[in-house]
Amino acid sequence: MASALSPAKVLLLAVHFATHADIDSFAVLCQLNASTLHEELLLRILLTYLPETLKPASYVGFLQQLSNGQFQDTNAHSLDLSPVIKMTEIRALKQARRLHLRSLKCYGLQSDLKGDALDRFLVLRARSLDTETGISSQLLDLLLPFVHRSSYLHTWILTIVLPYVKKEQTTDYRKSPEFSLNQFETLSDRQASKYLLLQSDSSTQRQPNVDYNLRSIIGPWLYNLNRWKEVLAGNGANFPGVVCEGWQEAMDWLILQASSSWPVAVQALEKWGGLDDVDFGYELTMELPKQHQDYSRETYATTTLACVYCVQDTSLECLSRLYDIVAKLRFKLAYDEKYKSLEETLVTLPDLSLDNASTFWEDQTTSFTRNNVMEPNNRLTSPNAESTKLLLALILSAYILTLYGLPSSVRTVRDLTFLRDMRDQKAEFMKILRAIDNQKSTPDDEYMTRTQKHLLWLRGWRDNITRGPQIIENGTFGAIDGDFMDAELLRLLLSKGRYDLARSLYEDADNKRLPVEVMQEAVYKSALAAFDNATNPNRARGGLKRCGEILHALPSTVGPSLAGTMRIQALLKATYALSDYRLVVRAGEPFSAVVLRVHSDPISIVGNILEQNHGAYTRLQEFLEMGVNISKAGLPCHSSHLTAIDLTTEQLDANIEMAERRITALCVQAALREEDFETAYSYVASRLGPHSGNISSLAHPALDKWSWKAALQAGQYIRTERSKKPTHLGTASGNLDIRHLEQRIECLATALRLAPTSELQDILKSFRRCEEQLDSAIKEEVANEAAWDTEADADRLPGAFGYTSVEEQYLPRTVNASAAARQADEAPMSLLDLSRATARIAQRNLSTISGLQSISGESDLDYTEHGEETHHRVRKRDQLREAATGTLVSGVGWLIGANVNQKHTPREGM
Repeated sequence: MASALSPAKVLLLAVHFATHADIDSFAVLCQLNASTLHEELLLRILLTYLPETLKPASYVGFLQQLSNGQFQDTNAHSLDLSPVIKMTEIRALKQARRLHLRSLKCYGLQSDLKGDALDRFLVLRARSLDTETGISSQLLDLLLPFVHRSSYLHTWILTIVLPYVKKEQTTDYRKSPEFSLNQFETLSDRQASKYLLLQSDSSTQRQPNVDYNLRSIIGPWLYNLNRWKEVLAGNGANFPGVVCEGWQEAMDWLILQASSSWPVAVQALEKWGGLDDVDFGYELTMELPKQHQDYSRETYATTTLACVYCVQDTSLECLSRLYDIVAKLRFKLAYDEKYKSLEETLVTLPDLSLDNASTFWEDQTTSFTRNNVMEPNNRLTSPNAESTKLLLALILSAYILTLYGLPSSVRTVRDLTFLRDMRDQKAEFMKILRAIDNQKSTPDDEYMTRTQKHLLWLRGWRDNITRGPQIIENGTFGAIDGDFMDAELLRLLLSKGRYDLARSLYEDADNKRLPVEVMQEAVYKSALAAFDNATNPNRARGGLKRCGEILHALPSTVGPSLAGTMRIQALLKATYALSDYRLVVRAGEPFSAVVLRVHSDPISIVGNILEQNHGAYTRLQEFLEMGVNISKAGLPCHSSHLTAIDLTTEQLDANIEMAERRITALCVQAALREEDFETAYSYVASRLGPHSGNISSLAHPALDKWSWKAALQAGQYIRTERSKKPTHLGTASGNLDIRHLEQRIECLATALRLAPTSELQDILKSFRRCEEQLDSAIKEEVANEAAWDTEADADRLPGAFGYTSVEEQYLPRTVNASAAARQADEAPMSLLDLSRATARIAQRNLSTISGLQSISGESDLDYTEHGEETHHRVRKRDQLREAATGTLVSGVGWLIGANVNQKHTPREGM
């Protein structure tokens, strides 16, 4: 019988049953020998010899019976006494003394529970199981049946063992646990908190269990009151009353995740409600004292606001989720009567303006979201009505900016709002407008109306109807003038082709949103922007067509008689004219309309056209009209500093005349390049000559550096075989060479009239050479005609008996070179004198050619060559020369310093 065994043998038999995990026999033995195997002894035996590999379910029932003090009836005859039945008492006593049973003493138990042997056994057995096997799930099988046995076990199991076991269950099974249960209990609060949060680090953005970790691991662990300390305000506590380092570590971790891995932080804030949202599992619960709950709620709300400020993502998904977090927080804190979704808020656009927003404009405010975010004096993260309302407005602003093509984070909008830098706000506002304008799809009126409403809301976070200098807006674009924003939005409507909407909002509305002058300027800027973006000079499509449409979009505001309208119309006409020609301003780049408007010298584009289009110089009138439109459009016609925008009517007329003269000069040069001297001469004579325009009326006559050069070029042109022949001669000489030289002399005379004084000497040299050539040609023609007359005398012809010469009966019908040679009183002059052709031109009031040699200092005539001529003949030549000289002096002598009032003394015998 087991009851007849000695105490030593009973002890050895109990050790044998425990070692071999024979729990049934061990229970029977304990029941039969209760006086020997008291509770603490048998628990020490089980703690020392019961294998850790044995599943707790095998002996939990026995422990429960031991705890209740009621064992079930068992069959005593089933015990196997063979291990000790043959053993002597002395040997049994020696072996019993050699047993080294583990003590039930353990750290961490409260002093009033140190007498409870089963509690201590369970704690030690759990630590031993975790250390020896590493199978954390068995800990719960061992402990959960006893969770309600004592308050200590209840707290220890729920706040230490459960978090530890759940943490190990979420750890990769391929990795060995970083800490055992025994080591975990010895960690400091911050170390333990970091360990429990380790798997939810930045790598967890691929794992969906971050809220589970916070709710089921960190939350239960923080319910241990030993982690909370009561402190006074100012003794290192953020809030007076209590402080918990583990909780602060968890909040710091959340803020860190918001900066580095927003999906983790956002998911945590969405699905975890702080220490009010804890899941112990197994239908277990615990309660925190009210003071602890208030502290955790306030710090959790502060952390929520701080996390939202730290998120740097700019996606619409992130901003939408942040909005929901803050909106639900305001509803939870009873600052809003109901929760409104983001979609509802975007439609209604509630009033989120702040009466005391100026307190947030201080420079130190922006640092509140970077440093000391958990401080109670942080105005941005303190969970009150104003701070949550401000954050909601910032999130909504960031969402609107991102929605319309300007990705923005809450931090970006915060800095833009608080710093109130007008240039930065304008730059961001213009970026949005450009992003909307560059959208490929064509928006409808509903979209544009919504866009305008959203963007204007950003200025004050409220309805932007009331405006005035005394009203200070506090929104994201609060530093921007309201008229400026409305004007740019009007330009956006016009650029997107929403003319009817623009007219209904700005022109036909009862309350005018903008002054007339501002609307006119907006229309002009929009029209010019469309002009600049035109890729094709075709007036029927693209930017030029849109430019014309914009000018007529607001007919009551922008009329055709306004100066700005006329300038843009002139610009369009000039561009239309350019579209008729092949034109490349830069190699490899097709001509675009903006080139004309930004060109520093748009008249030079006419020169490009003349170079690239053969025969285009014959269309002078079209080019002149183009030059007039260029001048009227306000483009520089001869200087980048002279435009029609700020000029008077007289100055504008002078600009137009200058443009016409320059274009004429370009056409003259183009005609000469294409060997068409006749056209070039006609342009010089009709457009650049003395009577073609009043050059002295120009505002800047000295700026005409093209007319005299073109006339000089024409005067220096020498006919070649490639030169185009005249189509008709009229009353000019039939000798083409003489005719050409006479035209050249006329061109050179025009150059003399227009050229500056410094250029006259060179032009005079060309003039003399041309005159010499003309004189030589005339002499040659006279000689040829004399020879012909000699050969063709009528009396030498057969049958011409007594025939009277025609020359003897009649004078020539025209005063040509042949007739001039027969006049006895018109003998040829020397090269130093005026040629007879020059004299004839002088007689026809061509004062520019006659007397050049007298003006150039050669006033003394050489009479030695004509000493045999009569005194009457010399006097007539002097008269012709004096007449030519006087005419030239009165005409162009002022250019070279001649004395216009010079008196000529008549020769004796006149």
